[in-house]
Amino acid sequence: MALTKKQKEDIQQVIAVSLRNKFQRYTPESDAKPFHYRLLGKDRMALFSFIQSLNTTFGTSIFEPVAKSMALLQHADALTQQTVENRISSEAHLTIQNIMDGLSTATINPNKPKETQLIKNVCQKGEMKLVKPTKVDLKVIGHDGTIYLIDIKTAKPNSGEFKGFKRTLLEWLAASLASNPNVKMQTLIAIPYNPYTPRPYARWTMRGMLDLQHELKVADEFWDFLGGAGAYMELLACVEKVGIALKSEIDAYFARFNKK
Repeated sequence: MALTKKQKEDIQQVIAVSLRNKFQRYTPESDAKPFHYRLLGKDRMALFSFIQSLNTTFGTSIFEPVAKSMALLQHADALTQQTVENRISSEAHLTIQNIMDGLSTATINPNKPKETQLIKNVCQKGEMKLVKPTKVDLKVIGHDGTIYLIDIKTAKPNSGEFKGFKRTLLEWLAASLASNPNVKMQTLIAIPYNPYTPRPYARWTMRGMLDLQHELKVADEFWDFLGGAGAYMELLACVEKVGIALKSEIDAYFARFNKK
């Protein structure tokens, strides 16, 4: 088993606290929906609105704290919402643009090891330019010193968004190498679950932009990387246990809306 009983309890606590905090902060939409209310009931409409709101904040309120907790089981350290260095060399900036242009026109294929070496070769050449990189959702430090900078995305990002994702991964790499050319680093996109289950994840939508072997982890690939083999299925079991344990609280919370 990947997780001990204590570890599972800790993860369940993180999920329960995150959900309770969401209940405390959440305010349902104030728009009147008389047809919807009469057809479905205010409690169901409140639940629908809550789920939509939860979907937009699932990353920071559930996925990130759980991922951090799980990563600490197998790795040296883990942190959320981290900033990277704010300087990139002018030569690295040009190299990134050349990579993006090649990928966009399909004249080259994504190859993260090669791209990393190209950026490393020029990471301190030219003028150092100030930049404002996107924050890192999850930073994991392996016992061998390797740093993993992970961008956690929704389960169904639009195919057009992957161009921006790719640039972010390359800029994180360039900024980190500018500070320490010898750092061992991987920059990754993580998608917490596969919405197409039992079919495979539709990786073809990002094949021309991301190196699928070196830049993408989906569902069990992501969670098992953090917590060890089998961690994903154990995490789903933890979530189910929290749902059962909080059922009365959840029912009571949404029952209030039928009284209004």
